[in-house]
Amino acid sequence: MKNLILIAAAAAMALSPIAAAPANAASKHKIEKTVQYDHGKRKVVKRTPAVAAKQKPQHRWNKGQHFDRRYAANYRVIDNPRDYRLNAAPHGYQWVQSGNDAVLIAIASGLIGAVIGNALS
Repeated sequence: MKNLILIAAAAAMALSPIAAAPANAASKHKIEKTVQYDHGKRKVVKRTPAVAAKQKPQHRWNKGQHFDRRYAANYRVIDNPRDYRLNAAPHGYQWVQSGNDAVLIAIASGLIGAVIGNALS
């Protein structure tokens, strides 16, 4: 009787990685659910992990950092700084947009000279 129980337990342990593999593969494509509350009402928003990975988090820039446009949300060069109440960029610098922030960067080195938060909202 003990031998039968030991054989059954060994067979269950031997088959467990095989049975677990399809379950792990299926969980990769599982839809991620997030819950948001809007004025006290519960609202379930469904997003797949692939969609969540495409959304870039807003990067917080600081003076003296190296600006990398790959991490900037809504990146674009600001050609008309006066429209946003910004001073003209000094020679060798340019204003760029990252999210709602205006960032003054050195064209040659990419170093940040100034950051004005929510200047473009």
